[in-house]
Amino acid sequence: MINASLLKNLIWEPNWADSAGKACLSVDLSEANYSSEEVQAISQWLRRQPVPVIGLLNNDKRMLDAVDLIAETDSEVGRLASFIDQHPQASAVLVQVTRVTMSLPVIAALTVESLGYATLQGGEEFSRWLSGQNKTKVGDSDISAPVLMERTGSELRILLNSPSNRNALSVSMRDGLSEAFSLVAMDDSIERVVVSGAGPCFSAGGDLTEFGVSKDVAEAHRIRQLKMPAQYLAEHAGRYSFNLHGACIGAGIELPAFSGHISASRDAFFRLPEVAMGLIPGAGGCVSIPRRIGRHRTNYLAVTGMELSAEKALSWGLIDELAD
Repeated sequence: MINASLLKNLIWEPNWADSAGKACLSVDLSEANYSSEEVQAISQWLRRQPVPVIGLLNNDKRMLDAVDLIAETDSEVGRLASFIDQHPQASAVLVQVTRVTMSLPVIAALTVESLGYATLQGGEEFSRWLSGQNKTKVGDSDISAPVLMERTGSELRILLNSPSNRNALSVSMRDGLSEAFSLVAMDDSIERVVVSGAGPCFSAGGDLTEFGVSKDVAEAHRIRQLKMPAQYLAEHAGRYSFNLHGACIGAGIELPAFSGHISASRDAFFRLPEVAMGLIPGAGGCVSIPRRIGRHRTNYLAVTGMELSAEKALSWGLIDELAD
């Protein structure tokens, strides 16, 4: 780990990651006492690094935006570095994307996320994960309508209706949600939209049996730009409320995080598993989740794949309410 004094001299090296050959950069800023000019120069240098930057910080928050992940102890720095070493490509693309998405309009940020996702779809880490997967399809082939809609007056209720497939974001589920969300976008008389899921959980995320089906990553990016539900949801987020329960994995929290209000049952839990698959959150999570909990915590969730309880999610601001 590089201390505050050494870091002042290191910034003369224009590309530390290349010369050091490391998957991440760990900096101990707990005893930093920089001038304003030094803070600016060091922050700019850290943000240029193409690898995740892990920081031990003090009470001076001026360096906060210069790091990608925050650790509280030396051992936590080591643990985060170990996760990054296992998936260096995905971890690097993750932080490169989240560094810029907060400053972009939502639709532009979704495009950046999709491009990062497409890059990793052609990578060795995703290929390695894919080779170990069972492609047996379970569930929603018997569901004629994976998304149900019911309107009462100015309220529209949307139900994810593929419980046998844990409401996974399959192609049919994706298209059904896009249709429902685009209907809301076109109809101003719909004042409130309530989204929930049938069965034991809201959504277990992407349908793993469909991962890797498209071998053309440029075409996969084009399809995401045309078909992903997030683009329709994000523009009208204030009208949406999501009621979550059980597993809310990947897309199962990435999409709800765009909404104006999220209520979750106490049995709900949340995970971003994509980095361990050699990918990044690709259903809008690199855009929606940082806007709720900040990019440092988003990166932490994604790099570690940790499970977040409903209570912790409430304290972080990932959800707005615990349902009785």
